Amino acid sequence: MAARFYRRIRRALWCALLWAGLTVPPASADISYTIMDFSQLDGWEADDHAAALKTFLNTCRDMKDVDWRNLCKFADTSPDPKQFFELLFRPVLIEDGQEALFTGYFEPELEGDLYPSERYRYPVYAMPSEAKENNPWLTRRDILDTDVMKNRGLEIAYVDDPVELFFLQIQGSGRIHLPNGQYLRVGYRGANGHPYRSIGVELVRRGVYDVHQVSADVIKNWVRRNPEDGRELLYHNPSYVFFREVNQVPADKGPLGAMNRSVTPLRTIAIDPKFVPLGAPVWIEKAGAEPLHRLMIGQDTGSAIKGAQRADVFFGTGDGAGRAAGNLRDPGRMMVLLPIQRAYGLLPEPLE
Repeated sequence: MAARFYRRIRRALWCALLWAGLTVPPASADISYTIMDFSQLDGWEADDHAAALKTFLNTCRDMKDVDWRNLCKFADTSPDPKQFFELLFRPVLIEDGQEALFTGYFEPELEGDLYPSERYRYPVYAMPSEAKENNPWLTRRDILDTDVMKNRGLEIAYVDDPVELFFLQIQGSGRIHLPNGQYLRVGYRGANGHPYRSIGVELVRRGVYDVHQVSADVIKNWVRRNPEDGRELLYHNPSYVFFREVNQVPADKGPLGAMNRSVTPLRTIAIDPKFVPLGAPVWIEKAGAEPLHRLMIGQDTGSAIKGAQRADVFFGTGDGAGRAAGNLRDPGRMMVLLPIQRAYGLLPEPLE
């Protein structure tokens, strides 16, 4: 009975897609598409499909294409989660010649206050008008070593650690824990227009560490042990990020991703939207010391996330999430779950 019901739903969705005139991008000579079966996904049977469906529902209503909208409407009817994905999607392995790489990201949590004090001395700045109008604007050194930002009311808050503030800028969003126990969430507003330069790569170039030794914690500890040289190391990155206060997201929810919805720890990934539609389910098989095989949702993007087999796993908020994210740099593979008609539309036309 249930199988007949799902078959009717699937036929209805296919008809809707055909009548809507669905188009798919032509296959590039440098990009290959392989349609797979769910039995080929290592760990698929053991995953929590209900958790994945819940995360999918958080953003699928914002997807614009008709095939995704129809699937989202059906997802709202509380279908069996595993059957929903198996009957209405096909896993597609998209390859562009680059090796797969999984990294992690997180939402930093800093100690701070709305007012400066002896402890809280480092401002989190809103974006000045000059930075909006000039690209590039001043460098990190110019912004921090001159009076250009002072007495202008651009301070959103003050934090107690310039190193954590530097890494807040790398992540692009975070929470500030205030003395009264409340939280202030800040999000990316813009930047000064200078290119990002990795201070981890610079430490390797100087011979301070080998590549395999570098992590966020290692860098932070080195900067704190070497305050003068550490300050200069931070200036090696001329990029400077400005923030905005984010009021619409409750403190117990994740930060906003690229779809302007809260992201979910260990269910949200950042992807390259050139290859993966924002909001699409993605099956990942991350190798390494702690393998991770599960259904994720591509709800975020990142400037460093480029390629068909590139993903950044969101680990959550705070120091623990930061350590887990900072230690992740593993190979593997990922398959995008696409609506059936869209998946088969990616295959090349047969030769006559």
